[in-house]
Amino acid sequence: MKTRTPSTSSLPDYDASDYPAFAVTVDVVILTMADGVLQVLLVRRGEKPFKGMLAIPGGFKRPEETLDDAARRELCEETGVDVPTLLTQFGAYGDPGRDPRTNVVTVGYVAVVRDVGAIVAGTDAADAGPVPVADVLEERCELAFDHVRIVRDAVDRVRVELEVSGIAPAFVGTTFTLAELRAVYEEIWGVQLDAANFRRSLVSENGWVIPTGRTARPGPGGGRPAELYRAGRAWRHGVPIHRNRERT
Repeated sequence: MKTRTPSTSSLPDYDASDYPAFAVTVDVVILTMADGVLQVLLVRRGEKPFKGMLAIPGGFKRPEETLDDAARRELCEETGVDVPTLLTQFGAYGDPGRDPRTNVVTVGYVAVVRDVGAIVAGTDAADAGPVPVADVLEERCELAFDHVRIVRDAVDRVRVELEVSGIAPAFVGTTFTLAELRAVYEEIWGVQLDAANFRRSLVSENGWVIPTGRTARPGPGGGRPAELYRAGRAWRHGVPIHRNRERT
């Protein structure tokens, strides 16, 4: 259901010049797992301000768009990613001077992508690619605007979501090994989980994971191929792992 927005002509006593002007942007923190490492997709800015610097994909909201529409459009235009596994709003940023162009309030989104695939930089992005989140959080690479803060907040949000929602399977494929799923928790929480305890927590009558009857390809070291699972319906109602109790 669309919300009706009255035109200014129906508000004769309203003068927009009585209020400070500001712009609204969306910035999307795109997170993915690659070889057990949490990565964030960054673009290299092709225009001023901060031309040539790394940044979160994002841009100005158009008047006819919702915030979600703007986030999806910018995600696709600047990186070529058009079907994130998860896209959710997590915060807003409006400190004075955060954008040298004008007074800008940005709304932060976090997107989870199982496989970034072929990344295609577009519009005002000169290049795009994944960077380890640790490099951003430990400030080994410099980001434009206040994007380090926004990435940090997005990762903090995901750390919490692992305990309260079914976000973990969004980081792995539609089928996965238990080791791949365990790596999501270990990397994002910065802990080491006992493999046997993790298996007992997931492979239970609660239906967290469902065996597919298939196995993954053997690794370079050989050995018995790992069993493949898919996410069960239980993730819609809770989570099997809690950070404090499972840390080893």
